[in-house]
Amino acid sequence: MLILGIDTSTSAIGAGLSDGLGVVAAAHHVDARGHTEQLAPLIATLLADNDLTPGDLTGVVVGNGPGPFTGLRVGMVTGVTMAHALGIPVFGLCSLDVLAHQGAAATHGEILVATDARRKEVYWARYRIESDAVERLSGPAVDRPAELLEDVRALPTLGRGPVLYPDLFPQAVEILDVDAGVLALVGARGIVAGSPMPVEPLYLRRPDALTSAQRGATS
Repeated sequence: MLILGIDTSTSAIGAGLSDGLGVVAAAHHVDARGHTEQLAPLIATLLADNDLTPGDLTGVVVGNGPGPFTGLRVGMVTGVTMAHALGIPVFGLCSLDVLAHQGAAATHGEILVATDARRKEVYWARYRIESDAVERLSGPAVDRPAELLEDVRALPTLGRGPVLYPDLFPQAVEILDVDAGVLALVGARGIVAGSPMPVEPLYLRRPDALTSAQRGATS
């Protein structure tokens, strides 16, 4: 098994590899608006640096978001297109779930994941971590940080929410973006377990750019 993980839901454009037992390798480039230009070269370099070719892959896992429309779409389309061209399956995972799995090594109990949704909002979800088990309790959702309940905002918080709004998220955990290697590993474990992992984008709101027909329908 060799799974390629792709995530473009946060400020980090990421690609990672897992053999189902651990993370083989991962590469990330922080650029909130360079997904189209950066992702394909990042994947190519990751494979080449590990003496691999696309033909060695047995599956692709993409981050479903939530994330800004354009960036998220780039990652998901790239993953689906690669899988189709290679004749291998493609799966999807909530990107906030992956961040919660990353946090499992650093904290336990209830945590909050809050990422940048722009427009002075955050994408967020609440989790419970017990040993290696990660359970989503609520979300994903998109809100202004101050609209979250105070006891929720007081939880240990992963993602860029605490960086952007330190007064509202006082317990920051130093995990900012999705690690595509962990995405690949969690996806690989899900494949073995037969878990449903549909590729379904979590935009949570309409894109900023609308066609003339879409604008007319909403007016």
